[in-house]
Amino acid sequence: MLYGFVMAIHVIVSLVLISVILLQAGRGGGLSESFGGSQTQTILGTKTSVFLKRATAVSAVLYILVCLVLGVMTSHRGRSLVARGGIQPPITTSGGVPQPAPDTSPIDY
Repeated sequence: MLYGFVMAIHVIVSLVLISVILLQAGRGGGLSESFGGSQTQTILGTKTSVFLKRATAVSAVLYILVCLVLGVMTSHRGRSLVARGGIQPPITTSGGVPQPAPDTSPIDY
C-alpha cells in the first residue's frame, strides 16, 4: 500500500520535473516559445526564469529523495521469491539435471 503510494508520487514528480525543464527557455527558446513566449511571461509573471529555475531545483530534489525512499523500500521488500520462501528451487542431482519434487501427499490404499 505504502509502496504504491510512493511510486505514484515518483511518477508525478517525474512528470513535473520533465515539464518544468521543457518550459525553460534555452538556446532554442524552449517549449514556452512554441506556445508564445510573451503569453508565458504574462501568465507566470515577469520573473518567469527565476520561477522556473527554482521549480526545477525543488522538483529535482524531490525526485532524488523519492528515488532514495523507493530504493530503501525495495531493499527491505526482499531479494526474490526464493529468498522469501514463496517458490521452492528445483531439486538437482549431482549431474545438474532437475528432478521433480518429491510427492508429500498421503498414500491412499
